[in-house]
Amino acid sequence: MSTQFFASVVTVIVALHVILISCLYLIMLERKTSAWLQDRIGPNRTGFSFGILPFKFHFWGLGQPLADGIKLLFKEDYTPPAVERPLFLLAPVAIVITAMLGWAVIPWGGYLQWADQVVLIAAAPIPIGIVFILAIGSLAVYGVVLGGYASNNKYSFLGSMRATAQMISYEIPMGLCVLIIILMGSTSRADLIVADQANHVWYGFYHPLLAIIFFTCVLAECNRAPFDLAEAEQELVGGYHTEYSSMKWALFFMGEYMHMITGAAFFTLLFLGGWDLPFITEPAVGGLALVLLKSFVFASKAFLLIFVMMWIRWTLPRQRFDQLMRLAWRGLIPIALVMLLITSLFVYLGLARWYYFLAANVVVFVTASVISQIIPTGGKVNRRVGLAGSRFSPPRVA
Repeated sequence: MSTQFFASVVTVIVALHVILISCLYLIMLERKTSAWLQDRIGPNRTGFSFGILPFKFHFWGLGQPLADGIKLLFKEDYTPPAVERPLFLLAPVAIVITAMLGWAVIPWGGYLQWADQVVLIAAAPIPIGIVFILAIGSLAVYGVVLGGYASNNKYSFLGSMRATAQMISYEIPMGLCVLIIILMGSTSRADLIVADQANHVWYGFYHPLLAIIFFTCVLAECNRAPFDLAEAEQELVGGYHTEYSSMKWALFFMGEYMHMITGAAFFTLLFLGGWDLPFITEPAVGGLALVLLKSFVFASKAFLLIFVMMWIRWTLPRQRFDQLMRLAWRGLIPIALVMLLITSLFVYLGLARWYYFLAANVVVFVTASVISQIIPTGGKVNRRVGLAGSRFSPPRVA
């Protein structure tokens, strides 16, 4: 017990600092990714001298995130006079705390052989690991709602209302995906789910359709484009954080990137085999070198998913809100429910081969594609409205 506690403390210290530093440089990666997709260079001039030290090396612009952090730290912290001050101050703290707790049950490096004991490299190796991630992630909506409500700003309030509807809607298919994985592995322990995939086949090959649904839900839960309706700058100025500045504003974005890390790690845990190396049979328990290798593999998979999130943001346009809700309620939720029924039937009948589930995914995908062309869409939306004096869209004459 004491050995596991010591391992958990070390994991907390290391993982927390790595994630905090990663948040800084993920922001720079996002800026470089957008520059790459828009045929620009991006930030590449700011070094580590910050105008104080004599050397002028640019270090590929790696000092940019630190310069941004220093700027936000010393920027004026303005609080509008009409806000609900206690809730206004609580909102960014709530969103960061929930983001900092989600990764606690992630088994980053597998099992470590320490003397005559085997310890799990996780901050909190609890039996209900993946349910804990789902529960903690759902609490992030409170920070968004409090920020929008307490700002006493109509744009912020609209953004918080959108975020509430969006998170509640997309938590349903996400929860159904998690329930299907629990049925597949017959456990809710995160490490046992990874171990089962390492011994057999990754769940992403069992359920590629579920993997797509889950990744879509992660984007929606993190308020990432094309689901960033809560902070739509073109229509809501800045959404739920319009009235925030300085470090309070920075806490919102640090929470967003922490949620991205947790979401990518959660996806890796459920569908990409966690620390498992493809095409290589590694020992389940090993020394420190094996733990570091497995941690690197896990982090590399999560990093690749985060890059895909950024790629999607700067590639796809933002959806309308009715399209966002229709995708969840008329698309993802029915498909996830059907896959839950099919998985339950296959597990009950003992048809646990991966190609049975893959065939079921293909059948459900084709069926859903056909049905989507048949069901009514609810009438024409976003129709053009006539404007008096316009040459291109004049009012219709009765």
